[in-house]
Amino acid sequence: MKALVKAKDEIGLVLSDVNVPKIGNDDVLIKVKTTAICGTDLHIWNWDNWASSTIKTPMTVGHEFMGEVFEVGPDVKNFQIGDRVSAESHITGQNSRNAKAGKLHLDPETVNIGVDRDGAFAEFISVPARNVVNLPDSISDQIGSILDPFGNAVHATLSYDLVGEDVLVTGAGPIGIMSAAIAKYVGARKVLLTDINDHRLELAKKVCDVEVLNPLTGSLEEKMTEMGIKEGFDIGLEMSGSEQAIDQMMSAMIMGGNVSLLGLPSDKIQFDLSKAIFKALNLKAIYGREIFETWYKGMALIDSGLNIEKVITHKFHYSEFETAFDLLNSGKAGKVVLTWD
Repeated sequence: MKALVKAKDEIGLVLSDVNVPKIGNDDVLIKVKTTAICGTDLHIWNWDNWASSTIKTPMTVGHEFMGEVFEVGPDVKNFQIGDRVSAESHITGQNSRNAKAGKLHLDPETVNIGVDRDGAFAEFISVPARNVVNLPDSISDQIGSILDPFGNAVHATLSYDLVGEDVLVTGAGPIGIMSAAIAKYVGARKVLLTDINDHRLELAKKVCDVEVLNPLTGSLEEKMTEMGIKEGFDIGLEMSGSEQAIDQMMSAMIMGGNVSLLGLPSDKIQFDLSKAIFKALNLKAIYGREIFETWYKGMALIDSGLNIEKVITHKFHYSEFETAFDLLNSGKAGKVVLTWD
């Protein structure tokens, strides 16, 4: 089968012929239909410090996908050939304190698809049946391929009560845009999304009805005054991994405010912890999704009318992967989907 592989210790990926993965008794073999390129995949493509110290080559990468069940192991009872499915990309253990308490997203033995084991940028992928999620008809193939990052946004955004609150989102990548859309949809009073990329801010306005600001060309303080925010933002959703954005967010929060931290810096950053302490801020680091409550909440949001279709800006055949990654590196795309027809 064809697969996109990180073959060597260098920038980029290669399209290779690899073996169709074998499945165990409790596994499902999925014929991949659509995949989406994640920020993690971009880190791997660019071979930054995190990627080069984490990925063991050769590795088939990619973890955002949907497809159809092609084969099931003999002990799998709840899936049928042809089912439309996606999958949770964090394969957790069963023995830790957190796992036994039902907090699977906090299990220290977690293995990541496309990072620690071969991933979804391929014609077929083998996944434990417990990670597979059936897709309702209300979720299209394209949206089905981005439920993983959408789940990150759901987890980060719904970590706090948003009704009537003022929300600052830093970083208008796809997850930041989806987070802003969720916050507005569930009843936030005011939502401001900041980024230094005007193209992404323009995309955000197409996806959701929120305020936007480029902090390089406008004043955050003046924008807050214009929005009627007097003491600071109640909720902060940090999606950029930018040292400057994090520092600006800490300054803009209300006393006792709540902050979700999801953005992943490419390298170590300086962080003025005194700002968080003197403002008595509650900081929550977000890693993946709450398994499987986030999946339920995310699909329920979409089923009830939340529309995130426009966050997907480009679709390519998998053979055009170099064009897709170049586009993402240019900062002129939202979510990019690859088809595996």
